[in-house]
Amino acid sequence: MKKPKIAFKTLGCRLNQYETDALVSSFVNAGYELVDYDGDADAYVINTCTITNSGDKKSRQELHRTLRKHPDAVIVATGCMATHYQKQLKESNNYTYVVDNDHKTGIFDLLEGHFAGEVMEVEKLDTDRFSYTAANHGFHTRSMIKIQDGCDNFCSYCIVPFVRGRAVSRKPQDILGNIRQVLDFGYKEIVITGVNIGRYQYENTNFEDLIEQILEIEGDFRIRISSIEPEGYGERLFQMFRHPKLMPHIHMCLQSGSDRILKAMNRNYNRSKFTEMVHKLREIVPGINLTTDIIVGFPSEDEEAFNESLTAARDLAFSHIHTFKYSNRSGTRASKMKEQVHGTEMNRRSEEIRKVSEHNKRHYRTSFIGKTERILVEKIENGYASGYGEHYFPIRFPATDKTRVNEFYEVRIADLEVGDDPVAIAHLSRTDEKH
Repeated sequence: MKKPKIAFKTLGCRLNQYETDALVSSFVNAGYELVDYDGDADAYVINTCTITNSGDKKSRQELHRTLRKHPDAVIVATGCMATHYQKQLKESNNYTYVVDNDHKTGIFDLLEGHFAGEVMEVEKLDTDRFSYTAANHGFHTRSMIKIQDGCDNFCSYCIVPFVRGRAVSRKPQDILGNIRQVLDFGYKEIVITGVNIGRYQYENTNFEDLIEQILEIEGDFRIRISSIEPEGYGERLFQMFRHPKLMPHIHMCLQSGSDRILKAMNRNYNRSKFTEMVHKLREIVPGINLTTDIIVGFPSEDEEAFNESLTAARDLAFSHIHTFKYSNRSGTRASKMKEQVHGTEMNRRSEEIRKVSEHNKRHYRTSFIGKTERILVEKIENGYASGYGEHYFPIRFPATDKTRVNEFYEVRIADLEVGDDPVAIAHLSRTDEKH
């Protein structure tokens, strides 16, 4: 009997992307036909985001659009927004199933049972947050590996601990086994992901221990560390960036350059500590690509506090700044704070940070002109191959009939495109011309 058609939509973070890729693999391996989300399917799975008001809005729009376009299909709302508004979504009776994050790993069993005519209850599904299938099918050239979930920090603005739960870490042997599996599938780039990965701790193994063990795995592949808080690690991790497998890029979240605002945010560091970490990291790994997050418009952020963030953005020379306008998330401590900043002012501050980010980004990428990067090709179109080098910025070069996706190539950076996010223009280096 032919299996149903299924489609997926993912909003939000890399952790959501990892979980979607794992779910996709479960269905494809069982014979389901994976179709484009804008096509016709028997079931649609929407993995939602709620980190900001914008995430909520996009998730609601996607859910409503899917309902309108496919009223007779099975529709599964899952992810953080579906967790946060689980009661309201269930009471709307619009969705076939509303699955919170704790039960997301059971979506395959849920739909298998549904299409077999069984009456399925979400509450009885698997609640192991690490029992996802190793992803051999998905939407990404890189393979994301989940090492940790949840968070115990309870930053005053953040809804994540309420929708992802308390911090829990995955067994090291399961992580290492998962990596070996996806390497066997042919992946050549591994992205370590979770909610607060620097706080990874399983029995006597901490985050630095785990990365050390991953680096010992044999094979020609590379490792990236996704977004990380500035805590739980230090010089020992920084020294590991000298290893050829650990790529010289780290996204370390600052959030604010003001100590007063950091304290109000309930962040576990101050500007001085963060700056010290940056200087130590750059001393050990010259040229490392350092990117960050900054929130503008947090309650009580006056002009002085904002200018401290602006100064930090310039002085620490982040090559990219993901700027968030503060989102008032119901249930968080910050939502009850006085001195909420007006939206127009948040827009102005966001634009100022964005301009600094664009300047820093072009300056950083310009410094690579004339240098070589080892690029992993992600796609080939219109005669050009494109992907990312070790330092995690986009590169494209003229493809030949021998150029292949998911292969490494040594290229020499020749120029940058014009634009806010300039792609580096490159050519195959002489040592790689044989390709």
